[in-house]
Amino acid sequence: MLLKHYLDQGVSKTELSQRFGVNRRTIHNWVITGQLDRDLSSGARAYAPRPPVAHKLDPYKPIIDARLEEFPKLSAKRLFDEVRAAGYPGGYGRVNDYVRETRPREPTDPVVRFETPAGRQGQVDFGTFTLPWGRRHALLVVLGYSRLLWLHFYPRQTMAVLMEALESAFEMFGGVPEELLFDQMRAVVLSDDRGAGGGLLFNAEFLRFARHWGFDPRSCRPYRARTKGKVERPIRYIREGFFYGRSFANDDDLNDQAARWLDEVANVRRHGTTGERPVDRFERDEQAVLRPLANSPYRRLGLRQAPEPARRHAPVTVEVERRPLSVYAEALQ
Repeated sequence: MLLKHYLDQGVSKTELSQRFGVNRRTIHNWVITGQLDRDLSSGARAYAPRPPVAHKLDPYKPIIDARLEEFPKLSAKRLFDEVRAAGYPGGYGRVNDYVRETRPREPTDPVVRFETPAGRQGQVDFGTFTLPWGRRHALLVVLGYSRLLWLHFYPRQTMAVLMEALESAFEMFGGVPEELLFDQMRAVVLSDDRGAGGGLLFNAEFLRFARHWGFDPRSCRPYRARTKGKVERPIRYIREGFFYGRSFANDDDLNDQAARWLDEVANVRRHGTTGERPVDRFERDEQAVLRPLANSPYRRLGLRQAPEPARRHAPVTVEVERRPLSVYAEALQ
């Protein structure tokens, strides 16, 4: 109504397009199609729904639906190969879009995140990585408050390796958090016995190690916020942020690159949850409240001590009186 009124008054289409925020061509189209002259009492114009557009993939969608129903984790590339073999003439992009829209998704429990005070908590994880010369185990320690990360790769996943790694992590942090959280399925630190509450108990050797360094070990189920604190997923971050797309010459090169990555990327990035760099939160709030380091490394009870070298005793000498043979001949006579 306003457009028709102003056009009748001689206002230009350009000025009206600026006044009402409508493109000048749209106003021109309304004029030539007679939309400004239609009977407004008839209400809003009803537009017919846009007719569906046929796609080359339509005849093959039932194949994809059936395969995903039976095998929900089939990749889009695998499904593309299968419909291509069935006669699909189109490209991969359309198949990928359709698979993304229709793939069944497993229900996920909502994650409840909460913060822990500085120096309170650390999280320990093992992750296995395959390299051309064999499998290597990444041991990660992440501080709960600052998210400062320590990382090293080892050829084995044993109690001795875990103790050595934790001592190195404590040395890097310059202190020890009050408690460390472990996945309760890790056989390296947990025994087969169960406590009164049904939870797994820690290995006695590891409990002595914990007392030596002054932290409280806790076993917990992974990704349960009430027992594990904040849900950190360092293994996934290491795979996607560090490991993939890199080449390594040997174990030394692997750990050298990991150390540089910690210093140049992981610990200086802006964390998605805290909005701060881990190194800044650590130096400002957490480093000073960590428990002090032990005076010496832990000495395992099961280690054999090297035998002390045998003392060399001076040979016993006997003084013998020397006599000529004539003396013995005379004694015999």
